[in-house]
Amino acid sequence: MDETSEKFISGKIVRGESPLNLEMPFEKLEAFLTPTESFYVRTHFPIPAIDRDAWWLRVEGEVEKPFAINYEQLLEFESITVPVTLECAGNSRNFLEPKVKGVQWGLGAVGTAEWTGVPLSILLDRAGVEANASEVILEGTDGGMLDDPKSPPGKLRFARSVPLKKARHDVLLAYKMNGSELPPEHGFPVRAIVPGWYAMASIKWLQRIIVTDEPFTGYYQTIDYAYWNRRAEVAELTPLTEMQIKAEIAKPAEGETVPANSSVRVHGAAWTSDGEITKVELSTDGGSTWNETNLLSEPKPNAWRLWEFNWQTPRTPGTQTLIARATDSLGRTQPVLHDADRGTYMINHLLPIQVEVC
Repeated sequence: MDETSEKFISGKIVRGESPLNLEMPFEKLEAFLTPTESFYVRTHFPIPAIDRDAWWLRVEGEVEKPFAINYEQLLEFESITVPVTLECAGNSRNFLEPKVKGVQWGLGAVGTAEWTGVPLSILLDRAGVEANASEVILEGTDGGMLDDPKSPPGKLRFARSVPLKKARHDVLLAYKMNGSELPPEHGFPVRAIVPGWYAMASIKWLQRIIVTDEPFTGYYQTIDYAYWNRRAEVAELTPLTEMQIKAEIAKPAEGETVPANSSVRVHGAAWTSDGEITKVELSTDGGSTWNETNLLSEPKPNAWRLWEFNWQTPRTPGTQTLIARATDSLGRTQPVLHDADRGTYMINHLLPIQVEVC
């Protein structure tokens, strides 16, 4: 990455201006919660201007009692606050070789915030889900036309679905981020939070919840944000869902200079889905040897875990390659190489960082 040519807005790296895509410089990671002003921004269309007093959320489809609810009515329901890590499905795309199309994210299209909102299950219970229902489609207000021959003609909305079981289990309709009202770029007035899944499922600017008895086959479900899943000799396009286990190094950053024969703090974050991070190892010699790092604080479901290691740098100046590797409670460890069937998504292979010792 050529950081000298990078453009910044409010301290974030500009990966696109229309639509707006901003990345947190990952070396700025310092605390468990990512400040709202530092949190990465991913959009596919212009950010919609929504009047909170005119906003309605509709619940419809395979339900006994379809209804619409406004912002003030939503706030009357029981709320919860949970920390959840969101990662863009294309995070770290800039590390792929050869280079591929798509937003050229480095390490920072990921962050952890405290989200406050109403469990989706409460609204589903009010609507009375039909016995034949199997999925819940979440539809945003954002939309437009795509310059893609595989996209449908005319305008489309950004929408994704989750299985009904997942929707009832832990999907949240969030109206606060880190204790304050959602900013427009993060989905004001209400967004979905789908814990443990890549963030394309956490629909922003939510306007419709559609219960369905058929698999959803929308553009962002089956054509984009999908990967090849092999069953024997047959490859099937499959929607992206759960985040893959991953560790990233925040500091030292790529290309940074560190003093020789000194103690240098190496730190970062690691995350997984449907489990907890139990070990992060660090190699300071390109993968020849590994050392277990110190995990910070207690694990929390669906949130990253910070880690650190005090590295005694070599006496001799030169280039050193640092690599972090995570393991979780289900025994999963990061792969060495990227799986080509995942295309430009689900990038969780080992990501070497080179630093200069002098």
